[in-house]
Amino acid sequence: MPATKKKPAPKKKVPNRPSSMAKKSTEGKGSRDGAAGKARRQTASVLLFFGALLLLAMVIIPGGSLWGALHRFLLGLFGVCAYILPALMIYIAVIIALDKPVGSVSGKLWQCVSLIVMVASAIHIFTFNVTTNYFSAIGLGYTAGKAIRGGGVTGVLLGYPLEYFFTDVGAKIIIILLIAVFLMLVTGTTIITLLRAASTPVKKAKQSIETAMIAGEERRRAASIDIDLGEGYGGDSGEEEDGLPAHPVRSQPAKNEKLEALGRAARELQEEQAGQEGQAETDAVSLLTLEKLGKMPDKLDIALDEVAAHPPVASPAAEKDAGAQKAAEGEKPDGKGFEPPKPEPPRAEDDDYHYPPIALLDEPRPFDDASAAAEQQSNADLLVKTLKDFGINTRVVAISRGPAVTRYELEPSAGVKISRITGLADDIALRLAATGVRIEAPIPGKAAVGIEVPNKLSSSVCLRELIDSAEFSKAKGKLTVALGKDISGSIVLTDLAKMPHLLIAGTTGSGKSVCTNSMIQSVLYRASPKEVRMLLIDPKQVEFGIYNGIPHLLVPVVTDPRKAAGALGWAVTEMLNRYKAFAENNVRDLASYNELAKKSETLQPMPLILIVIDELADLMMAAASEVEDAIIRLAQMARAAGMHLVIATQRPSVDVITGLIKANIPSRLALTVASSVDSRTILDTGGAEKLLGKGDMLFMPVGLPKPMRVQGCFVSNREVESVVQYLKSAEEHEYDDKVIEEIDRQAAAAGKGGRAPASAEDDADGDGDEMLPQAIEIAVEAGSVSTSMLQRRLRIGYARAGRLIDEMEQKGYIGPTEGSKPRQVLITRQQWVEMAMNNPDAE
Repeated sequence: MPATKKKPAPKKKVPNRPSSMAKKSTEGKGSRDGAAGKARRQTASVLLFFGALLLLAMVIIPGGSLWGALHRFLLGLFGVCAYILPALMIYIAVIIALDKPVGSVSGKLWQCVSLIVMVASAIHIFTFNVTTNYFSAIGLGYTAGKAIRGGGVTGVLLGYPLEYFFTDVGAKIIIILLIAVFLMLVTGTTIITLLRAASTPVKKAKQSIETAMIAGEERRRAASIDIDLGEGYGGDSGEEEDGLPAHPVRSQPAKNEKLEALGRAARELQEEQAGQEGQAETDAVSLLTLEKLGKMPDKLDIALDEVAAHPPVASPAAEKDAGAQKAAEGEKPDGKGFEPPKPEPPRAEDDDYHYPPIALLDEPRPFDDASAAAEQQSNADLLVKTLKDFGINTRVVAISRGPAVTRYELEPSAGVKISRITGLADDIALRLAATGVRIEAPIPGKAAVGIEVPNKLSSSVCLRELIDSAEFSKAKGKLTVALGKDISGSIVLTDLAKMPHLLIAGTTGSGKSVCTNSMIQSVLYRASPKEVRMLLIDPKQVEFGIYNGIPHLLVPVVTDPRKAAGALGWAVTEMLNRYKAFAENNVRDLASYNELAKKSETLQPMPLILIVIDELADLMMAAASEVEDAIIRLAQMARAAGMHLVIATQRPSVDVITGLIKANIPSRLALTVASSVDSRTILDTGGAEKLLGKGDMLFMPVGLPKPMRVQGCFVSNREVESVVQYLKSAEEHEYDDKVIEEIDRQAAAAGKGGRAPASAEDDADGDGDEMLPQAIEIAVEAGSVSTSMLQRRLRIGYARAGRLIDEMEQKGYIGPTEGSKPRQVLITRQQWVEMAMNNPDAE
């Protein structure tokens, strides 16, 4: 049998060493290197510490031989600063012992050396004057330093040049500032820390004053005396001889002569209207009301009218008596104790606008600042810790608290990419338990990253505090509107005339309608109907209907989409008519025209026109081409004519906000939108989809590189109704019938599918003879014209030539008939060329 071959035994596989072993060896080597470096640093720290103690002893204790020579050398080199040098060496030793980075230690070392030089130079400048040359001064400095006078040679090195070039006073100022700078660098003190330290005693003093005022108020309330109202309205008036109430009205402030005069005037007016009814209560209400309205000296007459129109709040018995008295006189009792102010309409000769009083708006609610401060500090610490957990070292440099959002300004350490911070938005929101955070990286004009965190304790912004502010009173524009407060709590106002048009977008419930209402209310408080007129378009029929009847409206609120297209067509016509008037009077804009009208007896001033559209999407669905064309023409040309657009929509898609509309309206305002696509449509950038709603907005006016975050002001429906009712009762108003007719004509033309002509004059021009331009050319060249001339030159019949002559006479091109003589031409060749250029249809 053949021998069977043996199979070779399988080789044993040697398992490969896992890569983790190599990793562990590398980590172990790194840890050993780190431990060795730490040991070396601790050794250097100990040696530097004991070297500083030895140096201190050498400076303090004089001796002989080498010790004495070193003692004199140190004093001659540093002077009095020789005693400071050991302290700074101990400071460096402590920094090394705390395992600070090498760059930090070297930086502190150079800062300490520079500080010693600055202090020594200051001692030299304040001790010696420039009397010798530089090298002689060095020798004198060494000698004086050994005697512990001056700053030694170190002080002369910098102090002498400063004193030589900047004189004694200049050198002292410079060296003091340099010492302050290096002290802040060595100790790590920032300007914010200094300001906080300076503001601490001021805050404590303020708190103590507020506590004392509250305690005093409580004592006055405890000691107050109730007013005896008597029985009904027929009781005693309760007045003393000086005309003031017999009983004190709670705690009255110190007497004010102006306030007392107003009170007496109001009481006299009420006595004439209501006789002796309820005099005691009327006095009290008058004084309290005038205290509130006394803040508006420019509206003094309105305040008096309002006080006179307010009956006092009566007791039930008094109401019953008053109702019985009205019934006896044949009047129907109303059953109410208080009626809203209804001032009488102004007389025909009184053209003054009755501005609505600020008391019609609600006052802002108080806010707890102490809880807000604790929340800010907690969030700031948590932000720094969260970023540090992800390997990003930062520090908080500033905190700006707004009504609903607080911005924490963080300065990242060197070498940190901004993208690393912006990518952690969701992680930061998770750590802070916030609904969402917005990161602004970097903040324009600052070397910091802004992280905007919603406030757990938010405060509301009322329209009243913005309109009653000094900023709103000092604003010059008649279209200045109140938007709200920015991220730092500062009031944000904007002039719509400078926008010059504004595009607003926001979903349902984001505060879009409140924003437009606050703008309209601002204009009502700011301008009279002679200065600003409004055209309100509301396809939804529910937002602007309340404004019907106010004196600022040109026409009733437009709700029909076709009529809205006609209204925009009228606006284009009005714009063109205004430009024609500007050209005839050689002015460039509405302001110049109105200035000229003040000096002229024939010209009438023109008001600004504010066009507000509440929902653009509905208009674009009903009459897209007409609406888009009108908006584009107005946005391109209406600024100089004093006409401005505010367009709002809840669907900022590209089929609603088209490219041409967006290109011609540079100012944008975005409230909460559904997606980042909508945000980029309205703002060209994301971020609006992360807003909180309820008035939280991103405002990007023309000229601003990035949008600013604003918390919009709130105005309730009740406040709007109060202001509108006041204006309706205070002002008589009639709509402009010509505007209404023109809007109807434009709407009818648009409804037929054709384009409406620019004006009624254009209709008349359209019926003219097509040969009229040729006839005018012939007349201008000849200097005179007749029917027979036109027959020969144009080869037309007598009837048509006669119609051309009549038409030229109507337009003022030729003079009247003079018997058998030819008609004289009243325009020159140059004037005709200008007319043809300005009106291409004439050619």
